[in-house]
Amino acid sequence: MISANDLSPAELAALLHFHADAGVEWLLEEEAVDRFAEFEAMKAARRPAAQSQQERPTAEERPFPVERQTSPRPSAAARPAPASGPQPAIPDGEAVQQARFVAEAARSLSELKTAIEAFNGCNLKHSARSTIFASGDAESRIMVIGSAPSAEDDREGTPFSGKSGQLFDKMLAAIGLSRSGVLLTQVIPWRPPGNRAASPAEMDICRPFIERQIALAEPQAILLLGNFAARFFFGENDTIHGLRGRWREIAVAERVIPAIASLHPQDLLTAPVNKRLAWNDLLAFQAKLNSLSLLRN
Repeated sequence: MISANDLSPAELAALLHFHADAGVEWLLEEEAVDRFAEFEAMKAARRPAAQSQQERPTAEERPFPVERQTSPRPSAAARPAPASGPQPAIPDGEAVQQARFVAEAARSLSELKTAIEAFNGCNLKHSARSTIFASGDAESRIMVIGSAPSAEDDREGTPFSGKSGQLFDKMLAAIGLSRSGVLLTQVIPWRPPGNRAASPAEMDICRPFIERQIALAEPQAILLLGNFAARFFFGENDTIHGLRGRWREIAVAERVIPAIASLHPQDLLTAPVNKRLAWNDLLAFQAKLNSLSLLRN
């Protein structure tokens, strides 16, 4: 249990905004409410409506069947030819080697950004609008890594945009941080079409880019947000609920860096009840930063 007496006015205000965004109107209720039972009752109420839609009369049962008007199919010569466009690159071992070469050749984050923007060996780049690269303070030694760009990130060209980005800003403020005071980036620099998961080949191609970002930034602590980011670095297939909340070590460029995983802000918008878990993770991250003297007072 967190006591309000242990929080500064700024932290308390950020925490209240955090709960308000979750839809919390009352901190305490006189009687316990079983939310699971409410959810099951809602599902049961929807079943009769769904069944009635499935029991619509067939064409033979309708009193006035409607005749479908058909038009003659065009001949093969009259059919328009399919539109041809640029064929995307095929991920393979050669593309991975090329990604490693250009990543290792970069001697600064700005050089790495230029190299990634010029790289054409990954399918994802051909369907994305923007290349999402690290932003914020590269000298902070604090790094936050998300999973993959969202549609808002792709439109804005920056990580953690839109509503999830607004929530993310409040999460940082609750522990005395801001997006301008840490280095933000994503595991994958391009948004997968339809927000699908990146394929293993695409992950292999993008791995040298994110690892080089870490090597150049030299963070002393990393916060991973989202299931994909946690699995990518921890090498496990558990869900974020099984991977979050525990400090682990990840090895990048002959350096071992402490990292902790938590839920992505988008996950919290979808399931606000999990904000209490994210808050505990943020407090653990804050404690680690304090022990490393990385928080600026």
